[in-house]
Amino acid sequence: MKVLRRAIALTVLAASLSACGFHLRGSDGRFNMPFQSIYLAFPETSPLGTELKRNLRGGDTEVVADPALAQARLDVMSESRGKAILSLNSQGRVREYLLTYTLVFRVRDKAGAELLGPTEINLKRSITFNETEVLAKESEEALLYRDMQTDLVQQILRRLAAIKPV
Repeated sequence: MKVLRRAIALTVLAASLSACGFHLRGSDGRFNMPFQSIYLAFPETSPLGTELKRNLRGGDTEVVADPALAQARLDVMSESRGKAILSLNSQGRVREYLLTYTLVFRVRDKAGAELLGPTEINLKRSITFNETEVLAKESEEALLYRDMQTDLVQQILRRLAAIKPV
């Protein structure tokens, strides 16, 4: 009888905690943007632009193809990926690389006033290298760049959501 009461009490407690509706803002992947429509000045073939569009369309913000119809415009000032030697082994061969992904962008309103000045996001990841596993390391490098791209999109969304409307 005592065990049954405890089980029922724990079940009620667990149900009440899970039903309160508490969650962190943006933790479900949706952000409240201070504008209803946005134009993204990415090239059509940009994987970063495609992923950002997909994430924005999941919320209440409409991504428009004509900048004249948008309340906000995200301008890409520069986007670059880099790979540099991080360390060498005792024979002078590469042991580690440093992968970088840098994006500089700004956000303007319909009238051209800056809502968010030039903002640089710089991501870095290190990758070990072994010349006997070149194909595997190339796949790992591509995976790390994809991971950095996803991280970059989330950082852009957070910055867009933090814009104070004028």
